[in-house]
Amino acid sequence: MKRVATVVCLVVFGGMANADDKTNPTGTWKYTADVNGQKLDVTIKLKLDGDKLTGTVSVADMESKIEDGKFKDGDISFKVNREFNGNQITIKYKGKVKGDTFKGKRDLERNGETNTREFEAKRSKE
Repeated sequence: MKRVATVVCLVVFGGMANADDKTNPTGTWKYTADVNGQKLDVTIKLKLDGDKLTGTVSVADMESKIEDGKFKDGDISFKVNREFNGNQITIKYKGKVKGDTFKGKRDLERNGETNTREFEAKRSKE
């Protein structure tokens, strides 16, 4: 009887560990953004350590650290602050991780205006 209980516990807890791995945002995510007709490759590198989410966002050879990173139950949010041509730009990401897809919206705030776009990033296998 003890052997059966042990096997059941291993299967249940092993399945839970796999489920957590599927929603873990740690890794490299890539998507292509269309900015005024120009295609830009975006790379998001994320690392979840306990409840702390850190990482970077890279676009056109500019890498910025993420701030206020949050992750819970597949929901993810963070922001990136950049300066471009003397203008301060804040980009806020909010979405959901499901398997190898990170899908959501990003709000780009510049000069008091907000531009919202949807994105779908895929986990890089590299």
